[in-house]
Amino acid sequence: MPAPDVAALLVELERTDPDVADDARVAVEWLTGGEPLETITQLDVCEFLWYTLPLKVTGDHGDIARALGRLLRLGGMDRYAALCASPSTSQILRTYARDGEDAGTAAYQRALGATGVLPPDIPELRWSSIMGPEELGAHLACSAALELAIVSGELEPEATTWKSHAEALTRRWLTSPRTELGGDNWLNRVHGERLNRWVLGRGAARRELAQPFEVRLHAPIPAPSGDHFSALRWLLEIAGRPEGMPLTQRHNIARVLVVEAAERFGWEMTGTRSENGVTTLRTLRRIAEHEMRAVHRAGRRLVITPAGSRLLDDPAAMWQAAASALLTPATGEREMEMSVREVGLMLLTDGKELPCGLLAERVTEVVVGEGWRTATPSDVVGPLVELRRRLDAFDLCVSAGRPASAEITSPDGALTGRTPAGAGPAELAPAELTSAGRAAALTALRGQALRPRQYVTLT
Repeated sequence: MPAPDVAALLVELERTDPDVADDARVAVEWLTGGEPLETITQLDVCEFLWYTLPLKVTGDHGDIARALGRLLRLGGMDRYAALCASPSTSQILRTYARDGEDAGTAAYQRALGATGVLPPDIPELRWSSIMGPEELGAHLACSAALELAIVSGELEPEATTWKSHAEALTRRWLTSPRTELGGDNWLNRVHGERLNRWVLGRGAARRELAQPFEVRLHAPIPAPSGDHFSALRWLLEIAGRPEGMPLTQRHNIARVLVVEAAERFGWEMTGTRSENGVTTLRTLRRIAEHEMRAVHRAGRRLVITPAGSRLLDDPAAMWQAAASALLTPATGEREMEMSVREVGLMLLTDGKELPCGLLAERVTEVVVGEGWRTATPSDVVGPLVELRRRLDAFDLCVSAGRPASAEITSPDGALTGRTPAGAGPAELAPAELTSAGRAAALTALRGQALRPRQYVTLT
């Protein structure tokens, strides 16, 4: 059957139903953007009817939707025509008109999710809300594949197995070599696009620092052989016991375990023998409980979660989760502080020992160039200490062993900042990453580079 010609269809509409021809012309121009009608997908039609039409097109939206339906039916595209006159379309358009943009957009997103043609997130790729050309191409291609599977009966959007089957199809579509991509696959294309955008970054100093990482982060970073993250495993194993990890009345880890951890892992203990006196243990618990969701508090016990059990059973998952935690945001951390940790980790991956003052100065230079114009070395000290605490918690760095003063100075002796509250000498001594630390740093940086881009809401 020959593909429908838009011009011919509009001529036919003008002859048989001239009252709808103008609305149909407006609709199809928005829908196709001048491309052939046979290139549209269900996702295109839904996004036009439920988002573009009510927000960007002037006129009677109900009339325009019905006119588009007439044109699509005339072109033999009955399934898409039915969407134009569907109860979902009428309800969403009424919601926009009655309740405003936010309510209408929420209704559109719910309805779009119910169609089954929206590609789901998979572990290898979480979709961005702001897509580059390669990611948009991959998203549209996956949506078309899901639509075809639904039409053919391979997928049932309302079936209990829908999620796993849709994820499997999406993964297969993203990772299979494509002729139209010269034998490459969509996943590589999207990762390459995101990595390039991350390397370009903001500011000349940031780009110069990140440029060598484009090659280093191109492929997944292999986990080094041997056992790693022994402190994290210790915490999860105790939390996994039937009785869990005992806590004090103030919900701190029991003192006998605090002492055991400090002695076993060589952690500095200050003040009383409590969790608050072992900063590294407190950091480890915070990451495991609030960021990894690997443990949770149940009364006066810390107990393992299903996610934590999976980490214990899967060394590869443990490696990925712990390495990624080097750059996951702590509660209340601002974007600038996250940028400081990321830049600090890039500088440390060179394997060189960096004195605190020099590290703070170099990080400040980069983040100022990124746009944080008022940042000073004093501002970056806190995030760098947080990075050091995480490295210590996972045993990924070695200290040069030289004591640090309460002040951080540059090489010329000028005062550049003061230590944050609670920071001990070991956290401010010059340090370098271990070989496992460098691998973990690269894993964390790759995760940052490949993360999805999302809209930022200013509050």
